Amino acid sequence: MSEEKLLKIAAVGDNCIDAYQNLNQAFPGGNPVNVAVYSVRLGGNASYTGVVGDDEYGQIMINALKEKGVDTSHIRVLPGKTAVTQVELVNGERIFGDYDEGVLADFKLTQEDIEFLCSHDIVVSGLWGMIENDLYKIKAKGTPIAFDFATKFEDPVVEKAVPWVDYAFFASDDKDTKENRDFLKEMYKKGPKLVVMTLGEQGSIAYDGNSFYQFGIIKCEVKDTMGAGDSYIAGFLRGLLLGKSIEECMEAGAGNSSVTLQYTGAW
Repeated sequence: MSEEKLLKIAAVGDNCIDAYQNLNQAFPGGNPVNVAVYSVRLGGNASYTGVVGDDEYGQIMINALKEKGVDTSHIRVLPGKTAVTQVELVNGERIFGDYDEGVLADFKLTQEDIEFLCSHDIVVSGLWGMIENDLYKIKAKGTPIAFDFATKFEDPVVEKAVPWVDYAFFASDDKDTKENRDFLKEMYKKGPKLVVMTLGEQGSIAYDGNSFYQFGIIKCEVKDTMGAGDSYIAGFLRGLLLGKSIEECMEAGAGNSSVTLQYTGAW
């Protein structure tokens, strides 16, 4: 199987415009969207499936993804507003403000969407993607699923989604603690093949049911942390689909994050 085939990633779920009030700038983003863009940046193929509004931001999102080489054939335009997150940048750290979900509140996968997603080698989504109730349909077709639960360990979506997920990603601002390792063990028991937790400046840890793995960071000058976690996931999944070891995947994730950290906006 060719590398091009191996790197065909389907990102699905939420998108949003990150509006930086203190910079008077707006950047396209959203977890699955970011993973798609970063996957193409790494040399792979990626599509994004989701919905945008029929407003200016919706067209900005579609055009930006096309410019980055992401397949936009399964983005639907609905009457209404594209999702927007208000962001402030303070000393390189993003501070999130109000979030307007817009037309994403009405996003539902069609059967044709599911067939399209399963034509890829892996499907990637996240906590706000609105597809947790359809994951079993993707799983039934044998397509691996990666899912970003972010920092929301107690969110109801975790219990709904994690049994159907092959590669579960979480994030914490804490260190490599016993509590975090116990949490990964608990999540692993619910179904995933591998559970990963990014720890900011502390690097990342992973658990495969037998062993824990740990990797640090690749140091760089940080301008903006937006998209760092999504970059890690894209790098990790590229390594995974190329048959790399868990440690090599973690290093690939850290390396991809270090690129994104050095500029303003997710991409």
